[in-house]
Amino acid sequence: MEGKLTPRQIAKELLNGVPPERPLVLPIVFALGTRIENVQRSEYVQSPTKIVGALRQVRNHLQVDGVACYFDRDLEVEALGAQLEYKSPGEPPEVHWNASIRPGEILAGLHFPEDAVRNGRIPVAAEVIRRLNAIPNREFLLMATVAGPMSLARKIAQREGDASANEGELPPDALEFASSMSAQTATALLEAGADLMLIYEDVPSILSIPEWEEWKNLVAPTINVARFYEALPVVQVSDASSGLLSWDRTHGLDGVLSLPASTASSRLPLENASRLMIGLALPLESLETRHASSEEAMAGIRELVASLRPCLITTDDDVPLKTDLPHLKRLLGDLATGLSTLN
Repeated sequence: MEGKLTPRQIAKELLNGVPPERPLVLPIVFALGTRIENVQRSEYVQSPTKIVGALRQVRNHLQVDGVACYFDRDLEVEALGAQLEYKSPGEPPEVHWNASIRPGEILAGLHFPEDAVRNGRIPVAAEVIRRLNAIPNREFLLMATVAGPMSLARKIAQREGDASANEGELPPDALEFASSMSAQTATALLEAGADLMLIYEDVPSILSIPEWEEWKNLVAPTINVARFYEALPVVQVSDASSGLLSWDRTHGLDGVLSLPASTASSRLPLENASRLMIGLALPLESLETRHASSEEAMAGIRELVASLRPCLITTDDDVPLKTDLPHLKRLLGDLATGLSTLN
């Protein structure tokens, strides 16, 4: 996946609004490190040494443009004071909040964002980035990930069993708090040396135009802090926001907008895709060697990539433990090569 420019140079060009000569290929491959290092998840996620060792092997094998230095969708809530209970390997944990908090006290008992970034495993994630950043003559990107304000606010609101939290009706105080936590977490990871900030977000498709503007104001602090550190901000929206997503509503987002394949394919043709710097998040099932429709799915994605011409290709979640690395390398290489021949 070599080009005339290094991955870090391409990211700088994108930061300045210059469309790249080829897409950056940045799959989220983090948990797979437990298999590479042959350790339990509980040990792996607490050990910068093991994580760095695994990520260097992943990058050397896949020859991708960068590594996801740390990926955990519950990183922020744990730092804010939640307890995580893992019951089944490979399954999301149960999140337990302080049982003494009364219903309606959304923010009671949470650590302040300025203090929370020193808790839990956020310092571990920062140390991983620092160590990778110290590699001499490094040309690959260090991708940090944080929860977007809506994703994080939903988890905060759900601790009270608020059913409306699943429908986009989130308390304003939870949204503002989550926006601050996202920006503070991003700052800690950017100070450590991250080159690219992936903000994964769950944006409902039913938002009105004023609500879209409000969301952009919530995510703006994290985007702004990334740009302050001269890192490329990428906002990756989930499949929940697929149906009514409008390019016009996202215009003005000061970074790359990364879309799931299902969303992007439903919006073709894209007249202003290059102006908006669109990224593409591949569905995990299309990357699994033994998935019944894997080859068929990848054929459709190749067509989508050729039409969309994304500036960035990633995955919609962390690549599963069972993923075959040689197979993944071939698929990602085919996508990048196919697109570069069109430019």
